[in-house]
Amino acid sequence: MTTWLITGGCGFIGRNLVARLLEEEDCEIRVLDNLKVGRREDLEAALPSHRQLPGAKNKPAISARLEFVQGDILDNRVVRTAAAGRDVLIHLAASTGVMPSIAEPMHDFNVNIVGTLNCLEAARHAGMQRFVFASSGASLGEVELPIHEERAPRPNSPYGASKLAGEAYCSAYWRSYGLETVALRFGNVYGPHSDHKSSVVATFIKNALAGEPLIINGDGRQTRDLIFIDDLVGAVCQAATVPEATGHVFQVATGRETTVIEVAELLAEILRERGLPSIHIVHGPVQIGDVRRNFSDTSKARQLLRWRAEVPLREGLGRTVDWFLRHHA
Repeated sequence: MTTWLITGGCGFIGRNLVARLLEEEDCEIRVLDNLKVGRREDLEAALPSHRQLPGAKNKPAISARLEFVQGDILDNRVVRTAAAGRDVLIHLAASTGVMPSIAEPMHDFNVNIVGTLNCLEAARHAGMQRFVFASSGASLGEVELPIHEERAPRPNSPYGASKLAGEAYCSAYWRSYGLETVALRFGNVYGPHSDHKSSVVATFIKNALAGEPLIINGDGRQTRDLIFIDDLVGAVCQAATVPEATGHVFQVATGRETTVIEVAELLAEILRERGLPSIHIVHGPVQIGDVRRNFSDTSKARQLLRWRAEVPLREGLGRTVDWFLRHHA
């Protein structure tokens, strides 16, 4: 049986990952989260009710194989305690977003660099087998497209710089201590349980359901590589188990370039099909630090991780809209 520690497990990706892992019969999961973004109730809601223990509210055990620990990755003692007895650490906890990092670079530094170092140290001292780090395409910044792992990074924002530093520390811990580390540069992920996110898809859907216009920063011709959450979770699971992944960085995306205006128009069409009123698109100012174009070459992930994205954009957006309609209409 594999034992997992997932930091930031009450967040969007964490909830989907926990639900996927619990479909297997040979794992136990401990979630560490400070609850500044996600909630314990969000984690519980992501699980089928029959998997939850009766009367488990506010107790450590949510199900027979899922334990919740409230704590912060900046608290080294808490992280080491949570890591004890675990085989694999999936490090999702982070301060996310370009604009928040520009507004508060020291906060971004502390959470994303010091917090990551605390988690690596905890994994090392616990004798863990594998450490998977959630990085971002922002670590590269403006580079020649498509993005791939051999491009020289030039981060545009403190957020990108902090994720690049996390990748560097992962490499150092593999080469210095033998801790099996894998860094995954996530594309623009979307899907169910993203109601707390401020990403383009989640924001557009929440605005539409609230009867507000979809606000596009700039002309809308900036591009993103949008990956559905189920595909991304599959990549995380592969990174945690495939031996050949050790010590590597991978682009985890679809390899397809989509403009923000195309995303907005496609969402408007999907919402109309579900009987919602027409939505209005307006343009706002360009965001400082925003990358103009973004899509990835994922051939390395296909070869070493034996993984590829499979969910088409329209299908993934439809499934995301349907989840929001069920839970937040």
